Amino acid sequence: MTTARMEAFSDGVIAIIITVMVLEMRAPRGTDITALRPLIPVFLSYLLSFVFLGIYWSNHHHLLQVAEHVNGSVLWANLHLLFWLSLTPFVTNWMGENQFAAWPVALYGGVLLCAAIAYFILVRTLLSLHGLESVLATALGRDFKGKISIVIYFVAIPLAFVRSWLACALYVFVAIMWLVPDRRIERTVVQ
Repeated sequence: MTTARMEAFSDGVIAIIITVMVLEMRAPRGTDITALRPLIPVFLSYLLSFVFLGIYWSNHHHLLQVAEHVNGSVLWANLHLLFWLSLTPFVTNWMGENQFAAWPVALYGGVLLCAAIAYFILVRTLLSLHGLESVLATALGRDFKGKISIVIYFVAIPLAFVRSWLACALYVFVAIMWLVPDRRIERTVVQ
């Protein structure tokens, strides 16, 4: 089966996740600018999560550009990824509403970790379907960023109980690392 239906479904789910996330941000009761101050942590957690969802959406799109077909295993691996991404609004809201306290920051990292592992599984499932000599395998290479992201999340989660702001800094670092454009797939498709 082709990738089009899976990609369209995933795009829709990610769009809904972002919509739910923004709807979780409540307007303040006051009418002056100072009424917005308590919403700063909520907005910052929303911004970070929006960036992560954008990164997943973009990379998922690129991944499926070079995938020629999918099977049932790929569909389930994709649903596994979407499950973890669907928890983003909950952990985003909990972290922002509680001003980056230890447990919410750790659970946020746990969801990021599980989403990263699920994406890794999706990639491996696609690779097993397409083979190690495929355009997909060539485009992905060693996937250093994917592997190091998982390691950073493993470090950040327990760090949240020592210094939650350091754990958040690591989450931001991973986001910045992924914001640097990854041209592997585009270069492979153009060749």
